[in-house]
Amino acid sequence: MKALTDLTLIVRRTDEVGELIREIELVRPDGAPLPPFEAGAHIEVTLPEGGHNAYSLIDFAGDAAAPAAYLLGVRREDAGNGGSRFMHGLQAGDRLDATGPKNHFPLDDGQGPVLLLAGGIGVTPLIAMASALTARGRDFRMVYASRSPAAAAFADRLVAAHGARIQLHHDDQAGGPVPVAELIAKADPAAHVYVCGPKPMIDATRAAMEAAGRADAQFHAELFENTSHEAGDRPFEVEIASTGQVITVPADQTIIEALEAAGVDLVYDCQRGDCGICQTDVLEGTPDHRDVVLSKEERDSGKVMQICVSRALSDRLKLDL
Repeated sequence: MKALTDLTLIVRRTDEVGELIREIELVRPDGAPLPPFEAGAHIEVTLPEGGHNAYSLIDFAGDAAAPAAYLLGVRREDAGNGGSRFMHGLQAGDRLDATGPKNHFPLDDGQGPVLLLAGGIGVTPLIAMASALTARGRDFRMVYASRSPAAAAFADRLVAAHGARIQLHHDDQAGGPVPVAELIAKADPAAHVYVCGPKPMIDATRAAMEAAGRADAQFHAELFENTSHEAGDRPFEVEIASTGQVITVPADQTIIEALEAAGVDLVYDCQRGDCGICQTDVLEGTPDHRDVVLSKEERDSGKVMQICVSRALSDRLKLDL
C-alpha cells in the first residue's frame, strides 16, 4: 500500500484521564504544524517490537485543519500486543515514529441528524465528530457508555463543550449496558448512526438498525479492538483460486498473516475488520465473519469476507485471490 506521511513526534505531555486511560499530546520536534485531519481519522504508531497500532485523533478545539499537536487517548490493555503498555510508558520528551493521518471512519456529507454511540475508549474518534458537527451547525446527539464514571475519560470536557447533547451512561449505575435498541428506535429515521466501541455494542447497533428498517448507508462503525482471535479457534485451510496453492492458517494467525508468510501478495490496511479494503470473494467454504463492515445480507450470502479478522467455519475456504 502507498505510504502516508512519515512522522517523527515528540511527547509534549501525558495525563491520566480515566481508569486505565492515558491522554498523550504529540508535537513535531521543530514545533511545525502537523498534517491536517478530518473527524474519525487516526495515526499509526510504530511499536518498538515491530508492527504498529492505530490511535484515533481527538479534536476538542475544532482545529483539525491546522493542528499544532495531536491528542490521543489510550486505554491500557495488558492482554494485548504490548502497544498500549508502550504508549502508557511514554514520558514528556520521548520520541516515536508514526504514519498518517488516514480515515476509514469519516462523517457523511449530509445535513440530517446524527447519533453518536461511544463505548469506552471508542469515544475518541467521536469527540472529533462532535466538534465537526458543531462547527457545521448540524444536529447531533452523543450517548457515551462506560463501565463506571471513573472509566468515562473526557466526559467532563465533552459535557462542557456540548452540554445536553451529551448523554452519559454508566453500566454500574444504570444496572446494565446502554439500551441500544431503544436508542435506535427513538432516533430520527433519517439519522446517520456512528458507533465505536466493543464488537457486541456494534453488533447490537447494527441489529437494531436492521430491525428498525434503516438503510445500510446510515450505519457507520469502527472497532477499537481486534477480533481476529477468540478462544476455541482452530486451524483451517485456504485455497488460492488463481494458483491452486493450499495454505494452512494456524489458530494463532490471521488469514493475511498466513498468506503473506507463504508469499501471497495482498492489499489491506486496518487489520481490525472495519475498513473493508481486504474484502475478498469466497468461492467455496463457509466464512466465520468477525468484521463490522458487511451487511447482514452480505454475511448471510457467504460470498465475501474480510480476510484480516474473519476465519472459517468449514475446514477449507477457496478464495478469489
